[in-house]
Amino acid sequence: MARASTASKAFVDWRILIAVAALLAVGFYLLLSALTLRVGFPLDDAWIHLTYARNFAEHGEWAFRLGANSAGSTAPLWTFLLSLGFFLRLAPYFWTFFLGWLTLAALGISAETSARKLVGSYKTSLPWVGLFFVLAWHLTWSAVSGMETLLHGLFIFIALAALLTGTRRYLALGALAGLSVWVRPDGATLLGPILFTALLVEHTWSARAKAAFNVAMGFGALFLFYLLFNLALSGNPLPNTFYAKQAEYAEFWLSKPAWERIGDYLLPILASPFVVLLPGAAWWLMKAISAQNWGALAGLIWFVGYFALYAMRLPAYQHGRYLIPALPILYFWGMLGFVEFISRAKSNARLVFLWKNLLIVLCAAFTLIGAQQNARDVYWVESEMVLTANWVRQNLPPDALLAVHDIGAIGYFTDNPLLDLAGLINPEVIPFIRDEARLAEYLDANAADYLITLPSFYPSLTPGKEPIFVGGGDESRPGEGERMAVYPWR
Repeated sequence: MARASTASKAFVDWRILIAVAALLAVGFYLLLSALTLRVGFPLDDAWIHLTYARNFAEHGEWAFRLGANSAGSTAPLWTFLLSLGFFLRLAPYFWTFFLGWLTLAALGISAETSARKLVGSYKTSLPWVGLFFVLAWHLTWSAVSGMETLLHGLFIFIALAALLTGTRRYLALGALAGLSVWVRPDGATLLGPILFTALLVEHTWSARAKAAFNVAMGFGALFLFYLLFNLALSGNPLPNTFYAKQAEYAEFWLSKPAWERIGDYLLPILASPFVVLLPGAAWWLMKAISAQNWGALAGLIWFVGYFALYAMRLPAYQHGRYLIPALPILYFWGMLGFVEFISRAKSNARLVFLWKNLLIVLCAAFTLIGAQQNARDVYWVESEMVLTANWVRQNLPPDALLAVHDIGAIGYFTDNPLLDLAGLINPEVIPFIRDEARLAEYLDANAADYLITLPSFYPSLTPGKEPIFVGGGDESRPGEGERMAVYPWR
């Protein structure tokens, strides 16, 4: 009885340690952001979610502009969770960062729990796996981004880690895949590793058929409502962003050689403390697959496919954020190799000491680098998008029609009617999203009053027009990139 009590206490101790470490990491990122300019979000897209969330909480409408329901939110579940902050009057900042911390802590605790199940010799009181997860800078950055990225990563990780530990709860796995679609459409790809594992784990065709049926039931129960939700809003089965992003970047991204696109997506993996875990990941995967851990093989195939899917379709901008949801399982393989080695390699004390300390140093270094990068990202969004939005609210007529790219901060801080040139709330522009001549006709036909954009986005629309406002802060501060501009259109 005493042993059980001690074990329970130890579990609580390392779980609390991971949660506190996640809180400190999130707090450090926010502190550096505040010291650089102020607390904010590193992506303008966060304001899109928050605008939908506020309108839903305060008016009961799933709309970016009141009175016009739309499917411009890629992540309905994340937007709904954000809306709770407006009910509680804790939005937009405190509640959003609270959700980010909660998700980061849950990811770290889930990783630590799964690692202790898989590596019997890993019994140390220091939760190496969970601490690595909450300090890995791509994951911490995602926690303060205001975006759905980390929640999606949590769902993916739970599903793939469950396959590693040999679960046969196929109904629950299917439901988790269905739930993940409410965060990002690519959550449907989880069906692949789940069904693949079931095919290899179950030994009779009747058991395989039953497993497939349970997966389909769990997935379909949530996915059906997701399809109906989008169809009711836009007439399409998927969010507008699914179509708009691919149309916007197709010409630019597909014109690059495949090796360049792959290299762009490899960079986020290598520019992180995971680089020192690569040998551990390779060793653990080979060992697991040799032992016929089909969940490991399924996860590896899924990761390669997920990587290829984005490398072939969308650019790796904003620190490769489309790939970030796949990083937790990659980190997990590396940490499994690491903890198994340090808990068993008694005769290699020097190598264990070197590997431990190298991992600690890299985690600390990249935490600082990541926090500084987040501060620069926030500075740019605040001094370009948010500053411009506040200027528009104070200086332009509230009924002026604005043609905008990007709509996040403009939509949140102003009440003006909008034409979204990125197609998120105006999907009719998607067929000609990069055709500037047709966009100009579209603006004329809709009697747009102002064009608000970064000049490089539309090199044929902006020349010859004199901006009436140009964003940007103090030139000595670390903002980077070109300036957001407001042009009179007619």
